[in-house]
Amino acid sequence: MNFMLKSAAFGGRRIASMAAAAGMLLVGASAASATTVVKWLHLELDPKNVAVWEDIAKKYEAQHPDVDIQMQFLENEAFKAKLPTLLQSDDVPDFFFSWGGGVLKQQSETGALQDVTAALDADGGKLRSAYTPASVNGLTFDGKTWAIPYKVGLVSFFYNKALFAKAGVKAEDIKTWTDFLEAVKKIKAAGIVPIAGGGGEKWPIHFYWSYLVMREGGQKVFEAAKKGEGEGFLDPAIIKAGDDLAELGKLEPFQPGYLGATWPQTLGVFGDGKAAMILGFESTEANQRKNAGDGKGLASDNIGRFVFPTVEGGAGKPTDTLGGLNGWAVTKKASKEAIDFLAFLTNADNERAMAKSGMLLPVAVGADDGVVNPLIAESATQLAGSTWHQNFFDQDLGAAVGRVVNDASVEIVSGQMNSKDGAQMIQDAFELEQ
Repeated sequence: MNFMLKSAAFGGRRIASMAAAAGMLLVGASAASATTVVKWLHLELDPKNVAVWEDIAKKYEAQHPDVDIQMQFLENEAFKAKLPTLLQSDDVPDFFFSWGGGVLKQQSETGALQDVTAALDADGGKLRSAYTPASVNGLTFDGKTWAIPYKVGLVSFFYNKALFAKAGVKAEDIKTWTDFLEAVKKIKAAGIVPIAGGGGEKWPIHFYWSYLVMREGGQKVFEAAKKGEGEGFLDPAIIKAGDDLAELGKLEPFQPGYLGATWPQTLGVFGDGKAAMILGFESTEANQRKNAGDGKGLASDNIGRFVFPTVEGGAGKPTDTLGGLNGWAVTKKASKEAIDFLAFLTNADNERAMAKSGMLLPVAVGADDGVVNPLIAESATQLAGSTWHQNFFDQDLGAAVGRVVNDASVEIVSGQMNSKDGAQMIQDAFELEQ
């Protein structure tokens, strides 16, 4: 790749803008005296968050004047499209953002990544012990770890307290799936849309199917399906999860037109007070404000949160959680300085600073006290007690199977497909990938 560069001053650091066709922004300090360049590829759009990273990189460079940290940006879709080629080019980054799961596993099998197990276990496992065990395990396949943990996410229900009160529903009474369905009926009877749903992008709906699979079958059933063991995705517990989702769909709980709604639009529906609930990320409170029609959204004290309910008779535990598990994948030729910088970037002090700024739920041990937002703190507390934290199914199962999971979830909840056919569709896609 040939890029045209031009320099500009920014807070004492150099910004180099690559050609627009490449969709990449390069940020780095002066390399005049540096002997090692560390290229860092990310997708972060928020300039406030990038500024936090800039400050961390600046501190590291001050301590290591022979290292030049260069931040490279690619927009999400451009990242997905260009990364495979970039990993084989002369412009390969030293490390890049990873969602973990099946995508990371596939990347590890290409030979483009560096196994970081030895780095984690050096000095008596000093670096490994710096992170929560679940965060390391989630980036490990067949005993080898392929990314340095960065952050963890959690999917849970958020609700509009005023609309719940109007409908006579108490969030603390929603413990089981039956309780949840009864709450949906009660909210609808009050003339309120129960749930903001994002069917246009499909993946927001897969949260329901995934959680129900976890609640019905537990970790044992899902892990067996991933390994192609037993009945796979045709396990009765997985089919039952689809039945549960279909039961919700029959109540028509989502806003009109939800099958075409993007995630930002869905957040806007919730933020505008046009739906009582939304199943979303730990960042829902902030993001509903950004997407509300008035740019303000619901007041913080009008938003409550509750965990995804259990299923009566299911094997899953109420403490089993679903959410993202992100890390920094290190490429094959990355220097030891790149690993050292990653250890610095994700240490407890820096993760605490990032948590305080609202960027993440930390994976660094001892950084939880940096979470100051009450709703995010609730998520952090729930994660601290997680018995099984599962990465998003559409990420964990790989891109091809993940797309089918998303498709099947939407078709089941909308009544276009029964749960057994949906499970068969996923099983077929899984077998094609083997």
